[in-house]
Amino acid sequence: MNIHTPDITAIPERDEAEAALETLRRWAKSATTTDIIELDPSVARLVPGSDGVDYPAFSRDYPEGFAVDAGYKDTLPDLQNGPSSLIRGAKTRIQHVGISNFRLPLRIETRDGAPLTLETSVTGTVSLEADKKGINMSRIMRSFYKHAEETFSFGVIEAALDDYMSDLESFDARIQMRFSMPVRVDSLRSGLSGYQYYDIALELVEQAGVRKRIVHLDYVYSSTCPCSLELSEHARATRGQLATPHSQRSVARISVALEDDADTLWFEDLIDACRRAVSTETQVMVKREDEQAFAELNAANPIFVEDAARLFSEQLLADVRVGDFRVVASHQESLHSHDAVSVLTEGDTFASDSIDPRMFQTLFHTG
Repeated sequence: MNIHTPDITAIPERDEAEAALETLRRWAKSATTTDIIELDPSVARLVPGSDGVDYPAFSRDYPEGFAVDAGYKDTLPDLQNGPSSLIRGAKTRIQHVGISNFRLPLRIETRDGAPLTLETSVTGTVSLEADKKGINMSRIMRSFYKHAEETFSFGVIEAALDDYMSDLESFDARIQMRFSMPVRVDSLRSGLSGYQYYDIALELVEQAGVRKRIVHLDYVYSSTCPCSLELSEHARATRGQLATPHSQRSVARISVALEDDADTLWFEDLIDACRRAVSTETQVMVKREDEQAFAELNAANPIFVEDAARLFSEQLLADVRVGDFRVVASHQESLHSHDAVSVLTEGDTFASDSIDPRMFQTLFHTG
């Protein structure tokens, strides 16, 4: 007797597939859940009234007692550190990749020796070479927490930078820390005082083996238009017409790169330099005598936005601790529906043919 073995590689006809499906359905109706799962979980979909589950039932209880050992960790997938074959898009170098607005309280050094604990926003990035898929971003955070109990200075930031550059095997890296620093400021005449808050950022940049330390400070002041002041005085003198010059809240963002061998440039030193350049800083505590004094101070120091940039520059050029710098000034006009702005740079660090389209919008300081 000849027995012919079916050709299992042959593609079944539709009527054969329908017959096989009907056989499978009849079997599934009488089979147990275990039988179905052992054969193929997707068979559960063939049973009328089934919930369509096509995978084994998993535990929905959080495993409180589960402990991770080294062997288990070795089995965990790590796509970010996967092979270059997993790269999507162009296989090219990325200049900056990392985390932004990672927050923690840090002790910041001050000129009088009393550190302040301030909420600090940290941005940390590294370069990523063309053949690497990605980085383990949590290592940047862990590097900061290793130093979180220390009083922060550029020396401590450099140690954190060294740690995560080593951990992530990167050539270039950057750390930026932003915080708002309170400084007690006296009123002009009443004898009161209050806290003025200064937005400050520390930046440590290493590129091609060269490390730069940069401080950014936002200084808020009042600017009285010299032209408007003269026109107001002309109306008074020639026609007996009361007129007031226009003035407005203004902001200068001062960015300075510190010289490598420079003594410490305290934040308070930079604030004092700004006050010497433009004395019409906005006030904290004000009584009537202070308001009158502020009007007199503005009249004694009228400035265009060009004047402001040059006055700040004059103070920075005179400080041997300051290397390259940039002054970005914005006079947020009360006369016009637009602002008056200026940008002045010294040296290569901040020189650029392009300006961030939203740079001047970041200079608004609102109550």
